[in-house]
Amino acid sequence: MENMTEVKEFILLGLTNVWGLQHFFFILFLMLYLTSLLGNGAIIAVTLAEPRLHTPMYFFLGNLSLMDIFYSTVTVPKMLAGLLLGQQAISFSACLTQLHFFHFLGSSEVILLAVMAYDRYVAICNPLRYMVVMNQQVCLLLAAVTWATGFVHALMHAVMTSHLHFCGPNYVHHFFCDIKPLLHLSCSNTHLNLSLLNIVATCIALLPFIITLLSYVYIISFLFLKVQLQAGRWKAFSTCASHLTVVALLYVPLFFNYTPPSSGSTSKRDMIVTLMYSAITPALNPLIYTLRNQEVKCALKKVLGRKLVSGKK
Repeated sequence: MENMTEVKEFILLGLTNVWGLQHFFFILFLMLYLTSLLGNGAIIAVTLAEPRLHTPMYFFLGNLSLMDIFYSTVTVPKMLAGLLLGQQAISFSACLTQLHFFHFLGSSEVILLAVMAYDRYVAICNPLRYMVVMNQQVCLLLAAVTWATGFVHALMHAVMTSHLHFCGPNYVHHFFCDIKPLLHLSCSNTHLNLSLLNIVATCIALLPFIITLLSYVYIISFLFLKVQLQAGRWKAFSTCASHLTVVALLYVPLFFNYTPPSSGSTSKRDMIVTLMYSAITPALNPLIYTLRNQEVKCALKKVLGRKLVSGKK
């Protein structure tokens, strides 16, 4: 791939240049990042260690936790370094790599949430055939398609961006290399890049959202039309509560940031919205799934109990 650029590196300006705020944000996002690593790591460990959680629902939850660990790691460490040490230089190749993995993991997570919604639909509306429909081969295939689709989507944006001409300035008004701030710096015609960003990113977000919405429309209809007991409805819907919360936390800022027509400009609003789903949501997801899910809480206590017993021996 030929790289026709004069700019060899970019300078990430970060969240703020106010000294007092830099220290506050450093401590805040360090705590969120550690929470994300520990919380999502605990969910992965528990779902692997506890045989009772070897079901499609927790298989996909483990994939979500893995994505969240990688997703926050793509941007947060570099942002923390910038808050602690000041403006951060990043090479052109490293910038493209960061851009690729950010969109790879972000789009994969959006698709995975739709897969998880479909899983809940089958489990609630067709429970007798659940393990037949969502067998091991189907789960592995859905997970593979999810990761592969996200990878191809991100690769397209990375390749398109790599062919742009950058002749300066090289100051990126963001805490990481995202598409819109880079397009703003390019000396080339970015019409095609902007069109792809608007159309493809919107489709990647919108199609899984429609699948998620339809899944829950069917679930709600089934619960009110087929399930007579109030307790039965509540028990079925409670299994979806965590997933719905995570969907809301991801989609609200995502639509806010990417579905309006992109002009290539960057603002403080874009950074704040991006922080929501790249740093804050990955830290909240394990809390949501553990606080609202009795099975995960019981399994976590069981695994910790085993560790304590083995430690005493």
